[in-house]
Parts: sequence; structure tokens; C-alpha cells
Amino acid sequence: MKPPAPVSAMIMAYPTARPTPTAPHDPLTGSGGGSSLPAADSAGSAPTARSMSEHAPQPGPSDPDRIQMPDETPVPVPRSGESSSGSGGTKSGSSLDTILGRLVVEQGLATNEEVQRAVESRRSAADAGQKSLAQILIESDFITERQLARLKSQLEAERSGQQIPGYRILGKLGAGAMASVYKAKQLSLDRMVAIKVLPRKFSQNAEFIARFYAEGRIAAQLNHPNIVQAYDVGQAGEFHYFVMEYVEGTTVYDQIVRHKRFKEDEALDIIIQVAEALEHAHAKGLIHRDVKPKNIMLTPQGVAKLADMGLARAMSDKEAAEAEEGKAYGTPYYISPEQIRGVKDVGPQADIYSLGATLYHMVTGAVPFDGKSPSSVMHKHLKAELVPADHVNPKLGPGIGQVIDKMMAKDPRERYRDCTDLLTDLRAVRRGEPPVIARPTVEVQDLTTLAQAEQTAQGEIPEDKTRPQISIAGHPLVQGLIILFIVSLVINIIQLWL
Repeated sequence: MKPPAPVSAMIMAYPTARPTPTAPHDPLTGSGGGSSLPAADSAGSAPTARSMSEHAPQPGPSDPDRIQMPDETPVPVPRSGESSSGSGGTKSGSSLDTILGRLVVEQGLATNEEVQRAVESRRSAADAGQKSLAQILIESDFITERQLARLKSQLEAERSGQQIPGYRILGKLGAGAMASVYKAKQLSLDRMVAIKVLPRKFSQNAEFIARFYAEGRIAAQLNHPNIVQAYDVGQAGEFHYFVMEYVEGTTVYDQIVRHKRFKEDEALDIIIQVAEALEHAHAKGLIHRDVKPKNIMLTPQGVAKLADMGLARAMSDKEAAEAEEGKAYGTPYYISPEQIRGVKDVGPQADIYSLGATLYHMVTGAVPFDGKSPSSVMHKHLKAELVPADHVNPKLGPGIGQVIDKMMAKDPRERYRDCTDLLTDLRAVRRGEPPVIARPTVEVQDLTTLAQAEQTAQGEIPEDKTRPQISIAGHPLVQGLIILFIVSLVINIIQLWL
């Protein structure tokens, strides 16, 4: 069963904003509509790095929120003085063809002469008002659909990505309502990085900018192998950017979609790594507040990395806590009850709850609570009883169910005190041992009922508390001993008299 699509991308820490519009027209294929990610990423090919923001639709070529980037020097396609534009021979069409032609030649997919012929064919087709250069290249067997998807990603980056000094934009990884993320190369260190860019529509919003830089500062405080590392935060022109570690791989959510659920040992290995990351963050006085499958990256080597500090907050930041009091921040499927209530003093237990909800989803293939709307889902987090994970997936051992139940207790005081205690139980269950801290809660009444059931099974009659108790003197054995003592005493007296 495929996990349900998110009921809400996120109850954001930022003010509500309209979704980023999709493309009305694809300049490469001539088709309408945009996709949430480049087609190459969803075609089932080798794992690629994913956005650290929500996978919302990417902006189209005419979108006003698009970030512009100057074109690099092209190869001589088309020939000087000639236009290869689409209908109307616009400069935009010529620019698109120029960049696409250069990329095709640079990557050795076709020679310069072959691209020239395709451009000429496109001009003829354009006069008829139909085919794009991309379609002609595919029909001529110069490139495949998958190669076009990869080129489309690069083309998108070159047309819409701001050139940040010191970095070369290589492609777009994803986009959300609050940011776009690009793959880039840091030229000074010759390493791949991911760059999150604040959309132009927020570049004049002081609150958005402050939160964006706060995310960078918070991430920079953390240095842990299981946390996506922050490198730099700054401004290039009117655009604000945040440079971070580029993670080659996929996300926990992607794997749930692909395989329905994780094996118990695999899930525990991942959750242990994330719990260690949270232990480090909590020790630094920071809470993540948005732990979920989409924010856990997985490398091909099996390393889990916690990403996206967009909702993170310092526990000591009383001003922010007071400003956010009464407001719900988080993702509905994984949010803790205290976050829903907008409690001011949210602590590490909120992250432990969200991690428990994530583990539940991983091993059962279903979210802990589902509903038709964010409010209905969050109401269940507050009031509904959790169906034990091992009831949903009978293949699970009892230990992991006990751990999840404690992680997801409604009352934060009934959860694990901290990630150190949580790790004690996670590691014990991973070794095949029962949890040390999470134990089944047994009421006194349950013990009484159990004892009565055992007595009935053995054919014994439970003691009637209403009947008077028989004294020890009334026991036959005691009475016999008393009689024997009296007889012996009498015999001794008679012997003395004689």
C-alpha cells in the first residue's frame, strides 16, 4: 500500500504564502504543465540527490519568481545572424536553443554539425508552427527522453538559477513554496554543494530573511556525521542563499513509496543514526521540530543524515517561544501534541515523538494517524489511541512496538527523558534484547484478574474474604500435637507418683 500523500506540505514557520505556480508551457518539449522534480529523478534511474525542501511544483519559464542567471558563452549554434526561435522567432526561443545545443555538444551526445542540422530542421518546423528543437533531437535519435530530462534540469539551472560568486550552478534539485535548491560546484574547493535560495518574492520581507539566516546560523552550530552540514550563508544581489552539504542519495520517504516499508533491522539502523543526530542537536540546545521521512537523507553507503533546519529553534530563545505560543509548527502526520497546542516550552520530547511517528511509518507502511484534513489528523494525535505497530505489521518483534509506544506517548512526561535513554532501548532491541526502559504498563486490577484466571485454570477456588479466618489452633495437625502433649504429660505425672 502506497503511503498517503501529505495532507499539507507543512504548517510552516513562515507566514502563509501562495503555492509556486506550475509552468503553463514546457519550452523544451512543447508540452504544458510542470513537474515537481526533473523527470530523470522520477524515472527509476540511479539515486540522485533530493531537495531539502518540500517537493512542490517547480516554477515555469514565465514565472515572476524565477531567479535569472546570465547565459554562458555558447557554442556557435545557431549560426551567427540566424534565428532558431519558435513561433514568432523570439529572442527567448533562440536563447533556449543556444543553451540546449551547447549542452548537447558539450556532453558528446551529438556533434556541432548534427546540432546545426537539427536547428535548421527546427526552423522549418517552426515556420509550420509545431516542433521544438528538443523534439527534433529526439526524433533524430541524437538524445533519449531520459537524456533530455537530465538536460532539462541543467537548462533550468542555467536559465533560472542566480550565479552566486564562487559557485557554478549545475542543476535544480527541487523547489518549494519557500525556497529552491540547486546542485552546484564550489570552485575554490572543487566540491559539490547544495544551495538553497530564497525566492525573489520574499527578498524584501524582513521576517522571511531573518528566518532564512537563522536557519543557516542554527545549522552552522551542528557538526555531526548524521546531520547535513552547513557551509555558508549570504547574499548575491537581491537573492539570499544558504550553502550546505550535497548528499548523493534518496530519502526515507522515497524508500517507503518504493518498497512500502522497511525491514525492522534496517529501520532501526536508520533511526539510531537520526537519534544520535538529535542527541547532538539537543546537547547544543536546539530542537528540530520537523523530523519526518522526507527530512532524512540516505546515502548509498547506508548513512542517514537529518536535513532541513527550517523550523529548528534554540530552547533558550524565550522571545521566539513567546512569539510562537499558540501556533502549530510542524508536519501534520508527524507533529507532536504539544506542538499542535502551541505550547511555549517545547523540548526534546517533541522531536522524540516525531521520530517515533517516523519509525512507525517506516515499519508499518502507514502513518500513525490519517484523516481527510490536517486538522482531523492533528486531532487524532491529541485524542486517538495509537494502534500498536506490531498489530499493523505482525512480523515486528514486541520490543520495537514498546519503544514506539513510549516515543509516541501523548504526555511528554511519559516519553523518553532524552535521546540518550531512547538510544539505550533502540540499541537493545536492535541486538534482539527487550527494551530496558520501555516496559508494558500493567495495572493492579490487571494483576488481580490474571491471578484469578490462573486459579480457575488450575481448578482452585479463590479465597472467600467474607468468611471468618480459621485460627491455627483449629488445624487438625495442631490439635493432634496438643493431644499428644497432654497424654505424655499425664503419663509422666503418673510415673512420678508411682
